[in-house]
This record gives sequence, C-alpha cells and structure tokens, in this order.
Amino acid sequence: MRYLYLFFLLTVSAACLAEAGAPPRGQLPAQILGVRIWPAPDNTRIVFDLNSPVSYRMSPPGKTGRIELDLSNVAFTQLSPTFNTKKSFMTRFTSTPSAQGMQVTMELKEGVQAKSFVLSPNQEYGHRLVVDLFPDKVPVADAYINMPAAPALKNTPSAPPLREIVVAIDAGHGGEDPGARGRKGTVEKDVVLAIARKLEALIKLEKGMRPVMIRDGDYFVSLRKRIEKARSQKADLFISIHADAFYKPEARGSSVFTLSQSGATNEASRWLASRENASDLVGGVSLDDKDELLASVLLDLSQTATIEASIDVGTSVLDALKGIGKVHKARIEQAGFVVLKSPDIPSILVETAFISNPSEETKLRDARHQQALASALMKGVRTYFAKRIPVGPTLAEQEPAPHEHIVARGETLAGIARVYQISAENLRSANRKLSGRLLHSGDVLYIPQFLADVSD
Repeated sequence: MRYLYLFFLLTVSAACLAEAGAPPRGQLPAQILGVRIWPAPDNTRIVFDLNSPVSYRMSPPGKTGRIELDLSNVAFTQLSPTFNTKKSFMTRFTSTPSAQGMQVTMELKEGVQAKSFVLSPNQEYGHRLVVDLFPDKVPVADAYINMPAAPALKNTPSAPPLREIVVAIDAGHGGEDPGARGRKGTVEKDVVLAIARKLEALIKLEKGMRPVMIRDGDYFVSLRKRIEKARSQKADLFISIHADAFYKPEARGSSVFTLSQSGATNEASRWLASRENASDLVGGVSLDDKDELLASVLLDLSQTATIEASIDVGTSVLDALKGIGKVHKARIEQAGFVVLKSPDIPSILVETAFISNPSEETKLRDARHQQALASALMKGVRTYFAKRIPVGPTLAEQEPAPHEHIVARGETLAGIARVYQISAENLRSANRKLSGRLLHSGDVLYIPQFLADVSD
C-alpha cells in the first residue's frame, strides 16, 4: 500500500508540473548564470550567460522607449546588474517571471535602437544571448565613421596650413573578447590597454602629434570598426597592440606584423565591390566613376605604397623593441589580419610578448616594463616620421619640446634611462643638480633629446 501511495503522489506531481508549463522530462529549463553590461562610447552591449541554448523574442523599442525580452523555457532568476546610467544607453533593467519563463525589460535613452543574437560556447564563455544598443540616428555600420573631426589648428593667413600627425592606437580585444590569458590569470585585453594608454601619453608629449585611442575602456570594438575609426580621424599611422600566446610556454619575444600581399588582394576586392563608399582611398581620387580596370589599378598602387610604408614603420618599431628585450623573429612578418587592411593608412600589429610564457607574463604585468614597451613603440614611430613626413606641412617638422619625468618610488636612474631609450650618462649629465645623491620620489628629471637618439 505504501508503494501504491508513493506512485499516486508522483503521478499527481507530474500532472501539476505539466499544467504549470514545465518542460517535458529530460528537458530542464535553461539557467541564466549572470548578466554582463559593457558600455562603450557608441554602443552598450548586454550579455546574458546561459548554461544551455534558449529561445527568445525581443520587441522593438518603438515609441515606448523600452525593449521587452521574452525568454522561453528559462528558470526565473532575479537579475539586478549594476551599470553606469551616464555611460550606458540603458537607464533601467528589470526582470519578472512570465508564463513561458521570464521577461526582461530594458528602459532606453531617447533615440536608441537594439539588435540581438546568440553566441555559441567558446574557450572563454558558454552559451550567450547578446543585446546591442546603438544610437538610432547613426547607422550601426557607420557608428565610428560619423565621429566629429578634430578641431582645426589656427594659423596666420600668410602661413601654410599646419596639421598634426595622427597616430591611431588600437588596444586589441576588449569587453566580451578578453584575448589570450596567462597562467597567472593575466588577461591580454587589460595589459595591451595599459600599454596603449602609456603610448598615448607619450604621443601627447610630442609636438605636432595627436593620438587617437581606438578603444579606451573595457568594451568590444569590431575589427572593421577599428579601421573605420582610424580613417574617420584621418590617421597617418595605425598601431594595433597585442600579446601573443602559444601552446608551448617556451615561446617568447616581440613580433611586428604588416599586411600580406594576399591579404591586400582580398581586401581590394572588398573595397571595389563598394567603391561608392571608398571615394578617398587613393589620395582623394574618387573611384565611383572609374571603370573596373582603372579603379583596380589605382587601388593596387595605393595599397602597394601603404604596405611599403607599413614595412618601413614596422622595421623601425622592431629595431626599437630589440633594444629592450628578445624578439620572436629578427624580421617583420606579414599576415592577413583584418585591422591591417586599410588601403590608405600604414598599419602594423605588434605582439608585445608571449603572455603564455611565465616570465614574459610577469613582465607584461609590470608597469615599468609596459612603459618600456610604449617608449620603444614611440621611438620607432619617431624614427619612421623622421624619414616619411606625411603630405602637407606638419607641426612635427618643428623642433621637439623638452620633456620631464617625475620620479616614482623605487625608480633608479639606470631604469629611467632604459625606459626613454637614452644612456644613463646623458641622463646624469642633463640633471647635474641631482649629482651626488640618490633619487627620491617626486624628483623631476629633464629628459634630453626625448627618444630622439635613433640610428638610421
């Protein structure tokens, strides 16, 4: 009788679950493991981490100023993610149970559109549902192209117009894409952003140069948008900073890549397919009114010159990197990386070190080594532009201004000299007021010929 009673209870329970809309046996509802929100200057990405695939439906913002995300066959979870409403395109996030599973409501700022998609598991994350928010008045593909141009420099009417040399600094990965990870937990996206910011600071000190940060926070930027942002700012040089990884921990050293010829050929076909949007790729010559052959020849000439310039600046940067440590290859390498494919901007990709190598991972975590890497990149950039001043008078042709360094705790004269790629003797001679005593935190050092002692 006891077993019969137990069977009766189980049968009734199963019937009740079926009436409540529970999934059939063997199909448990998906679990939401968490929500991550990545605010970027031109978009906000909301990522739902799941333990299994999920069915959903998202309503358009319309006039209500909100989107409703209906998730089917999902166990209800109270979600209360924290986010900065000033930096995000979303003002409020709420979750409530529904007959099918749960509903997430996102209140949006005025004039925001949304798109959504699912992502399959990878080495870093499991199943994900992604919602991207963009300004409604700016097409998604043109989010970076329509950025405002830099303010014009004031000149006297009689003087020829002067312009700054623009260097685009691209910190690889970001946000949903962490990049490679070291054994100590070091994440590529974090260290390359730190190096990029240090390079930005050095370029700001250079008279006549202006840095443009492609990514200046922990958010995702697509590869094509990185190119678009550099082009919208009329960059004279594009530097993408990364940290390499290999399954063998012994691999070590810096590398510099430029675009391969095969990569350029494939990209030429892409640009020619939409040449109405590529009117300034070949020095201001419009391609939209040229026949296929002439347009192809013009674009090929532009790409060839750009690749040659990329090899030139890449060689200068690699030579500078040799001065601070081991390089992986003695010569620059060529590959088809998407971020190198701008037909009109010399572009290089720098693998600063192997994050998979324990000793190099330690160095990448060290702020002083990050500064040394940034200084080596700066030295290579200055060497390149000393040989190849861009078309048109630039402020960089004038005499560079002197620079100062504020001593931090634990720094030494020899260490500071290595960072700025000058000899300790020259640094000591330029700062005779400090002769005979140890450096102290807060001391100001004059840096002679800032990063200028380069060899041809």
